[in-house]
Amino acid sequence: MKVALRLLLPLVLVLVWGVSGQRRKPPRKPTRPPPPFVEPVEPTELPPPLPPGPPSVFPDCPRECYCPPDFPSALYCDSRNLRKVPVIPPRIHYLYLQNNFIDDLPEESFRNATGLKWVNLDNNRIRKVDRRVLEKLENLIFLYMEKNQLKEVPAFLPPNLEQLRLSRNQISKIPAGVFNKLENLVLLDLHHNKLSDGVFNKNTFKGLKNLMQLNLAHNILRKMPPGVPSAIHQLFLDRNNIEDIPSDYFKEFPNLAFIRLNYNQISDKGLPKDSFNLTNLLVLHLAHNKLTNVPFISPKLEHLYLNNNSIEKINGTQICPTSLVSIQDFSPSDLDGVPRLRYLRLDGNLLKPPIPLDLMMCFRLLQSVVF
Repeated sequence: MKVALRLLLPLVLVLVWGVSGQRRKPPRKPTRPPPPFVEPVEPTELPPPLPPGPPSVFPDCPRECYCPPDFPSALYCDSRNLRKVPVIPPRIHYLYLQNNFIDDLPEESFRNATGLKWVNLDNNRIRKVDRRVLEKLENLIFLYMEKNQLKEVPAFLPPNLEQLRLSRNQISKIPAGVFNKLENLVLLDLHHNKLSDGVFNKNTFKGLKNLMQLNLAHNILRKMPPGVPSAIHQLFLDRNNIEDIPSDYFKEFPNLAFIRLNYNQISDKGLPKDSFNLTNLLVLHLAHNKLTNVPFISPKLEHLYLNNNSIEKINGTQICPTSLVSIQDFSPSDLDGVPRLRYLRLDGNLLKPPIPLDLMMCFRLLQSVVF
């Protein structure tokens, strides 16, 4: 027995030494979950207002603003980190308050500024406008309030307004009758807001008899807006979710020359055949939709954008707005009956070169084709 123990003892020592001699793996560091994503917020501490400038030649000039001696009707208060609107002198017609931190338009600041014609309040923090401020500005022609925090179109707008720019706000409501007295308005810009189909009805734009440009791009529309003024020249509806266009929708607009419907969900099914066969239409944007065929166009159309759709083939004979036979004897001095298309963009589709010959035979005035 003693002999057996003597023989086993060295073996046990070797095994113990081998186990103790093995390198142990270092313990893993505890894994921490990634920090949750936090939406960026504006800083709570705002930069201080700029120090007052030198005394002005005009005694009534606010010290925090600039009154140019050679432009006595203008007041420049832009980009000065202002929190409040200073008192506006009666002589001022052109007021620049953009790029500040203004969140309110107090009545006392505008009490004597009834001669204002141009007001720029872009890039501030304005949430609402007191009705007593705007309704007294009877001479106001241009009102710029882009990139603020408005939830709805301001009410009691001055009747002589010609341009109203309210893009890049949070507007989701248009009060009833807000445009009723704006017969002189020619431009209404509401792009990049939160306007949905329920906001619009046949009376929404009532009163805008002379409106020439309407911008409703980058909203959340699924349908074409009703009640668009018949005098419209330019209509911007890109970057919505519009799926179809009602039959004869554009027939109500005899002066319509520019349509932009890029980045929507329009397919062949949602596009009646003669939708864009409009006498005065010059520019048509239909890029980034779901079209598989080239829509029928007017002979007077000059620019057509169909890039990034699903078009697989083009039949020049079918899409030509004029009979190919009637334009075979084309003469540069006689353009009657010749389609006016000069620019055509078709890239980003499923087309393969070469460009169809009948397409080039139809559109003899083409200067550029992106294929």
